[in-house]
Amino acid sequence: MIVKKSLLVAQSLQKNYADRRRRKLEFEKGDHVFLRILPSKGLSRFGQKGKLAPRYIGPYDILERVGEVAYQIALPPNLSNVHNVFHVSMLRKYVPDPSHMLSYDPGFISDNLSYEEQPMRILDRKEKALRSKTIPMVKVLWQFHEAEDATWEHEAEMMETFPYLFGM
Repeated sequence: MIVKKSLLVAQSLQKNYADRRRRKLEFEKGDHVFLRILPSKGLSRFGQKGKLAPRYIGPYDILERVGEVAYQIALPPNLSNVHNVFHVSMLRKYVPDPSHMLSYDPGFISDNLSYEEQPMRILDRKEKALRSKTIPMVKVLWQFHEAEDATWEHEAEMMETFPYLFGM
């Protein structure tokens, strides 16, 4: 009984904390929004795919509000196989500006609004020292990302999955 009560108190505190910091995001019909798509690196560690920062495509027009937190957006014909109603968390507001040059190639986006990241080249190497062994690591530059977004990966996994990066 005491444990259950303390869990409820902890849950209530966490909810209050989250509610105070949550931004209320609302859009109107005709607003422009970007749509979030999720990259995956294709490498699998412990059964989970690694991830990089999400990307946004668009802008698209809001057609209508569907319920409290969902919006229907106008998608181009090449994304006709994707359902056009999205939760507000998948959208980012865009304020139109004539000086912005926006373009993207939607051909790499799959039906579930994700895309496969491909490594472009190896930027650096290092060895990570553990207690009983050392693990060779490589810093990988990923397609569609800047050098600041490069990630450290196990050299053996990268060599097995993407041998062309090592000149093999």
